[in-house]
Amino acid sequence: MTPKGTVLIIGGAEDKGDGDNDTEKDNKIYKRFDILEELLPKNGGKQQIEIVTTASSIPAEMQKMYIDAFKKLNYKNIGFLDIKDKHEARSLDFCKRIDKAHAVFFSGGDQFKLSGILGGTETIAVLKERYIHDKDFVVAGTSAGAMAISTLMIYEGGVHEAILKDDLKLSSGLGILDGCIIDTHFIKRGRFGRLAHAITMNPQQLGIGLGEDTALIITNGDKAECRGSGMVVIIDGNQIEQTNITEIEDGNPIYVENLKVHLLAKDCKFSIKDRKMLATNLSSTKRKQKALAHG
Repeated sequence: MTPKGTVLIIGGAEDKGDGDNDTEKDNKIYKRFDILEELLPKNGGKQQIEIVTTASSIPAEMQKMYIDAFKKLNYKNIGFLDIKDKHEARSLDFCKRIDKAHAVFFSGGDQFKLSGILGGTETIAVLKERYIHDKDFVVAGTSAGAMAISTLMIYEGGVHEAILKDDLKLSSGLGILDGCIIDTHFIKRGRFGRLAHAITMNPQQLGIGLGEDTALIITNGDKAECRGSGMVVIIDGNQIEQTNITEIEDGNPIYVENLKVHLLAKDCKFSIKDRKMLATNLSSTKRKQKALAHG
């Protein structure tokens, strides 16, 4: 079934330890979440936004940063779901709050912890129902929260200069967005190799690498639009030809031929299902270039 809701995935940089002071962190969150103003129905900032801080090791600090950032956007009804275990993830109270929310955000932190606690629970079942049937509902994630939104998720490894077989660990994500593997902090932390590794292992999936000051808005589970000053790297393994990944022993380097890469900048549009940039966007770019050439 084609989902009616919207997914917003953000490249990150709100996690502790990136060298920023509190004001800089608040401003970073604000810059990334101002996209909400065009995604949520306009009703004077009364929209209910629930922020899931399960992935974070510092939920109290996260709450302060989010409250300060959302105040700048004039959103006042902000709730926090610090779901700590499977029992809480099946709580009727949390399910009701998800059911009434206009948007649900997953914070950064540990994506394995997030998917391990929430995966397969009633809370996620309610969220998926809203996403499938409600055109005004937004489900979003930043950093680890963005990575966990997909069905298949990277949770560890891939830090070496070479792509080494069995150096990458994948697990089930929350299963909200199908057909993709998402990686964040993509440019700053040099994660091209590990996403390429994940796609070489799973060529039926599409790799999405998000720069930190970058986001994708995804509608109908397919149409993605790039926002922010950074870059989105799309890795497509459908046309892979030669690779040694099935033949070598663990720990040895992998080679891959004909791995396809797309680079998206602000306002670029991409079809996840068709695995290509949309023609309307390309035509617009050509028109702009032609206009500049003619003064």
